[in-house]
Amino acid sequence: MKKCFVLLLTTCLLFFYCNALAATKIKLGVVTKPGSAQNIAAEKFKELIEQRSNKEFQVKIYHSASLGNETQILQQVQMNTIQMAIVTGGPFDTFDPIARVINYPFIFKNSAQADRILDGPLGAQILTSLESSGFKGLSFSENGFRNLTNSKHAVKSPDDIKGLKIRVMASAIHKAIWQALGANPTPMPWPIYTELEQKVIDGQENPLWVMEVYKFYEIQKYMTLSRHVYSYHMDIASLKWWKTLDKKNQEMIQQSMYEAAVFQREDNRSKNAARLEMLKKKGMQVVEDPDIDAFRAKVADLKDMDLYSDPKVKELLLKIMNAVK
Repeated sequence: MKKCFVLLLTTCLLFFYCNALAATKIKLGVVTKPGSAQNIAAEKFKELIEQRSNKEFQVKIYHSASLGNETQILQQVQMNTIQMAIVTGGPFDTFDPIARVINYPFIFKNSAQADRILDGPLGAQILTSLESSGFKGLSFSENGFRNLTNSKHAVKSPDDIKGLKIRVMASAIHKAIWQALGANPTPMPWPIYTELEQKVIDGQENPLWVMEVYKFYEIQKYMTLSRHVYSYHMDIASLKWWKTLDKKNQEMIQQSMYEAAVFQREDNRSKNAARLEMLKKKGMQVVEDPDIDAFRAKVADLKDMDLYSDPKVKELLLKIMNAVK
């Protein structure tokens, strides 16, 4: 009896040991810290895929730029050094110009429009295009609508922006937007708290959650609800790695990441009203009704720039513009 028990125990231990060895480790990179938008989506994906695969897949989240900036994270995904990432849309445009389409200023009026386009055939076209650069596009989570902050003065119209040194992502379209608005756009990797605090730059532009999580209310007195760009995240996998997976596991990963993205979008939006009130209580002076028509007029000609000269990019941009009229 004792021998049987020992044999059974040994067999069980061997079974669990072999399963542990067989588990597929997924390295997932994000540039932001825990509690941030990217991390919320990453943590939800980890929860879903580990549960559904019975831990056949195990996810390690590398946060807080521990793997480098977002461009460096994308390069590592291409090489399959890491298997997955959740990255802001801006840095993609150096890999595939089609990413510039969603970054076009004022293209979406609200979140419902963004969801309808990005979860539909036009969004799928963008995700599929990424394969030419070595990425498997899975879904879109979000940063949210971007707003301007600065430490100099209130901004109500483009006239108030002239000369402000504004940090932007490493993105040609984001730089072009702020040049058109009269600012001095300064590409700079994340994080930027120290640069803002030391007045190396006058301001920055990001969604409300960034002001809260990174405590920009401590160093940026003025905010304008410009909502000039809907800032998305691309939730991606290494195409090299993706091709090693069987169809069942591909579908499970795809569905889990999509559900994580939807969860994160809803979580982000549900908190925005409270965030805005908190930022006001912390002393930020908020311009809630800037002259949006004047902002739109300043950037209206960007669609004719060389940035959108690629025929497939221009065609998709015009399709989305027509779809959201």
